[in-house]
Amino acid sequence: MEAQGLHCDTKWHTFYRMPTLVKTNKVAKSGRLVARVSSADKAVIMKAATLAGQSVGSFVVTQARKAALETLETHDRIVLSTEQSRRFVEALLAKPVAPTARMREAMKLSRAKVTSDLD
Repeated sequence: MEAQGLHCDTKWHTFYRMPTLVKTNKVAKSGRLVARVSSADKAVIMKAATLAGQSVGSFVVTQARKAALETLETHDRIVLSTEQSRRFVEALLAKPVAPTARMREAMKLSRAKVTSDLD
């Protein structure tokens, strides 16, 4: 199931936003990253870059970007058990309950303070 950038892996009941990768032609690179690494780390990175057919700089940036996107995707993900998924869907499909007096007051205050382009 996929809608509006959301993806549901039905086997694991995992909902997450799909990362958007934008490929562009040459982009001016004005940012700079500097990192001090051990000799052993540098050797491993150089060997991996060589095997990947990339320069060390290109390899490091590619892998750092991949890790960053994965971290962002993990942050946006909601993992539900089968029971939690069932309860979530039931809550979405349930008939709405009447608002409480406190909720009606909050809606009244919201209408007074918030403007919308939809109105």
